[in-house]
This record gives sequence, C-alpha cells and structure tokens, in this order.
Amino acid sequence: MKGIVILTISSIITKILSAIYRVPFQNIVGDIGFYIYQQVYPLYGIVIALATSGFPVVISRLVAERRASGEKDYRSLMKMIFIVLLSIALFLFFLIYIGAHEIAQSMGDKRLSPLIQTVAFSFLFLPIISTVRGFFQGHGEMIPTAFSQVLEQTVRVAGILLFSFFMVKGGFSLYTTGKAAIIGSVCGGLVSCIVLITFFYKTNKYNHLSNAIEWRELLRISRILLFEGTAICISAILLVLFQLIDSLNLLSLLRESGISSNDAKTIKGIYDRGQPFLQLGTVVATSFALTLVPIITDEYKRGQRILLEEKVQLALKVSTIVGAGATIGLINLIEPANTMLFENKSGSSVLAVFSLSILFSTAILTMTGIFQGFGYVYFPAIYVGIGGILKYFTNEWFVPHFGTMGASISTVLSLFVITVLFLMKLRKLKFHAISFPFYGKVIVGLGLMTLVLRGWLYIFTSCGVVSRKLSIIEALGGVLFGGIVYLLTILYLNVLTENEWNLIPFGRKLFAIRKKIWRDKYGT
Repeated sequence: MKGIVILTISSIITKILSAIYRVPFQNIVGDIGFYIYQQVYPLYGIVIALATSGFPVVISRLVAERRASGEKDYRSLMKMIFIVLLSIALFLFFLIYIGAHEIAQSMGDKRLSPLIQTVAFSFLFLPIISTVRGFFQGHGEMIPTAFSQVLEQTVRVAGILLFSFFMVKGGFSLYTTGKAAIIGSVCGGLVSCIVLITFFYKTNKYNHLSNAIEWRELLRISRILLFEGTAICISAILLVLFQLIDSLNLLSLLRESGISSNDAKTIKGIYDRGQPFLQLGTVVATSFALTLVPIITDEYKRGQRILLEEKVQLALKVSTIVGAGATIGLINLIEPANTMLFENKSGSSVLAVFSLSILFSTAILTMTGIFQGFGYVYFPAIYVGIGGILKYFTNEWFVPHFGTMGASISTVLSLFVITVLFLMKLRKLKFHAISFPFYGKVIVGLGLMTLVLRGWLYIFTSCGVVSRKLSIIEALGGVLFGGIVYLLTILYLNVLTENEWNLIPFGRKLFAIRKKIWRDKYGT
C-alpha cells in the first residue's frame, strides 16, 4: 500500500506537469506552434505509456512470480526481458524514423517529418526504463520508478519551455522550434535512463547479466510482453490515442473542407487547447477514484462479494461526482478560463463541448483500473480500440460539416460509447447499477453550482470590460465559489455516507465539516 501511494503521488505530479506546461508553451509559440507540437506529441505519449503503464506492470509480475517461487537469481530473466524489449524498441524506432515522411504526409503536413524522426529516438530508451522500473516494482520498491518519473517529466518540461523560448527569441521558424521542443522531451527520457541505471547498480546484487538464455522461456516472455504489455498500454493511452487520431486526419479534413493551410493549422492549434483542460480535469477526478482500486483488488482476491460491490460503486460514485463537477464547472467558465490561459477566447464553444470528455474519460479510466484489479487485461483494450475506430470514422463524417466542433462531438460520442461498453460489462458481471437518487442529488448540486457561476459571470459581463488580467479573477473566483457551492450541496444531500467519505482522500475531514455545519441535524 505504501508503494502504491508513492507511485500514485508521482503519477499525479507527472500528469499535472504534463497538462500545465502546455499553457506557457502555447503562450510562447502561439496557436500554429502549438499545433506543430501537438501533431507529433501523441507518438511520444505512446513511449511514455509503454515505459510507465505497459511493460513495467507486466515485468513486475514476472519478477514477483520468480520471487514467490523462491528464485533469487534474476539475471537470466532480466536479460531475456531486455532482449525482447530491445527488439521491440528497435523495430518501432526504425518504423517511425524511416516512415517519418509517410506519417507526416498522412497528417497533412510534410514539414513535420524531422520532428517525427526526432521523436523516434525516444523509443531507444524504452528497454532500459521499462526493464529497470519493472525489476524494482516486482520487488515492491517504488521509489526508483517514482523518482525517475518525476525527474523525467521535470527535465522534459523545463527543456521544452527553455528551448522553445530561446528558439522563438532567436527568430527560428516554428517548425525548428517544435523540433527543439521535441529534443527537450527526449532529454527527459535520457535523464530517466541515467537515474534508473544508477539505482539498479547501487543494489550491488546484479553486477552483470551474463546468464545463458532459455529459448523456450524467451518465447513465453515475448508473448506475455507483446500481448499483455500492449493491452495494458492501449488501456492507458486512451487520451493519447484520440489525440493521435486527430493528428492523422483532422488537419487534412479541415483543408478538404475549403479552409486554407495556415488557417487550418491555427484552428487545429486552438482545438488542441482542450488537451490541458481534459488532462487536468481527468487527473483530479481519477486521483480520487483510483485510490480505491487497491482496496477493490484486495476484496476481489478475498472473495468478499458484498464489500467488493460497495467499493466498486464508491469508485464510480467518486469519479461521477468529481468528473461531473469538473465538466460542468469548466463549461460554465470556459471563456474566462480560455482567455486566462491562452490570451483570447477563440474556440470557446468548441472547447465547451470538448469538456464533456472529462466526465466520460474519468469513468473509463476508473473502470479500467477496476477491471485490471480483477485481472482483466484484454477487454478494456478492446473497448478502447473500438472507441478509437469510432473516433476516426466520426471525424471523417463530422469534421467536413462542423469543423473542429465536429471533432469535439466525435471525441465525446466515442468516449460515451466506451463508457457504455464498460458499464454493460459491469452489469454482465452482476454488479448493480448506482441508484437514481444518487444521480438526482448530483444534478441538484450541478444546477446550484451553475446558478452561482452564471451570477458570478454576469457581474463581469455587466462591467463591459474585457481583459486577460480580469479573466484571471473571473475564472479562479468562479472555480472557488462554484466549487464550494457544489461541495457543500454534495455534503448536505448525503450523496455519500460517512463510511464512504472515510475511504477517499480528505473525505474524513470533509465529513467533519459537514457535521460541524449541520450540527443540530446530527445531534452532536
């Protein structure tokens, strides 16, 4: 549990950094520069997913199996794992590096080719990062993974912002600036490698990996890593997958609808503003809900069906409460938030629709964590794959008619379908649906929050003054007042029981506030 907490905290920190840096980056390079980087970023996001959520999880299980059997010599296992991952990494590197021109062409922008080739180098760090992280996690040691994740992301963010700032200041083209930003990302992977190798050799237990290869075991490990690692990775890259699909066909579809190349790039860059909003909202919501997954896994292993169902329902309730609050709050505040972060309110209506993704992506990621806790690996990946295919084709249908609004609708629709598939799977496994009164109380909370926010926004609208500085007060003040009203409503309406509050982060303190405010009702 201690290790899981450490890993969870580091994961939250890295995800917050990943969302926040895009704001100053967009302010430095503008909408077209942001478009250039966002077109290529999903390829790097796949590396991150493989090295964080895909292969290390599977490797840690293989190491744990060796430990459980009493085996103390891991050299042959680690060598075989490294060989398999090195083969995969080299294949992906050459595939992307050599095929960079074709990938750029499919994205509708041949000038992206050098950036894609630069991203390809990040795959070369994959074997070391995944193998060492999996080794330590298999021993229950989460510090090396957590430290390397946070340091990697810190170096990456610093590199992106510093390189892009000096390149723009030096008068370089936006494409050259984008390439420099990608180099900053790759530097983060290099630092992670150095840190993990240092941790590995400081153990003083495994000075070399010279044991003979067991070919039959090598084939077994290859199958496990390829199939289970890929399945876990696909489940983890839900948001990156949708970004990749937008990178592949959105620009081309905009240009085919009659929009000029430069205008299409600007529009795509404005549409990409939605990613930081989505990431931050999803991180906040899932960080609460996914803390329950270890408890759910424990109840599942012990066969405690009643307690298991209670914990599953609680995880879904928490993801709904936080996800819905973040979604509706952002929809109400999208114009001042857009201006505060990105200098103007361009594309606010598109981003408002896109914000609905927070609710569904939160539910999907929560249910993915629950099912993986049950030991189900493949069908979450299949559902995400189905959603990805739907996203691609609905882009083809909606974008020519509605532009980036069509892309937003496509994203929300596809995530909704994935959510329904997960809920149907839960019902198939005999888990009961959450009662309607719960949803009714949440809707009341959302309604009251919306009324408060509309009143708050009206004060600023009636002033008739529009500025970025004023939008900061408008947006942050709205978050504060709207959030307080929503939280107090949720507490007052008994949306969660006292026992349920006690199981989530800060829940005990929140329920204590409730009892203090409504002391008479509880007789305390």
